[in-house]
Amino acid sequence: MSNKGFGKFVAGAAIGVGLGFLFAPKTGEELRKVLKAKLDELINQTKEIDIEEVKKEFNQKVEEIKMELVDLDKEKALEIAKEKGNELKAKAQELVDLAKEKGTPILKKTANDVLENVIKVSKETQKKLSAEK
Repeated sequence: MSNKGFGKFVAGAAIGVGLGFLFAPKTGEELRKVLKAKLDELINQTKEIDIEEVKKEFNQKVEEIKMELVDLDKEKALEIAKEKGNELKAKAQELVDLAKEKGTPILKKTANDVLENVIKVSKETQKKLSAEK
């Protein structure tokens, strides 16, 4: 937390405490005593704050969020790869069916080869993405 941010925090807390006392049903003298005690308490609490520890915890949380985002991206990539793999398999199967329909042995063999390679590449891609996860 920077000194400017920390100063704003302390000022905001002090203003909040002050406003709370202004609206409380007490006499002016009582309010001043309570306000002074609360301000002293606030000052003591701010002295106990370990800025380095706050920075460390903050940075740790930021890193955790980054890792979660990376995992989310990997999960999305795997899901997309599965969907695309299924789409490619379906199109390759349409190619095989067309070759069978037309009765051309050369096209049929080539279409089957395409289908087998699509399946192989799809499985390898999904396996690779799963391993990275």
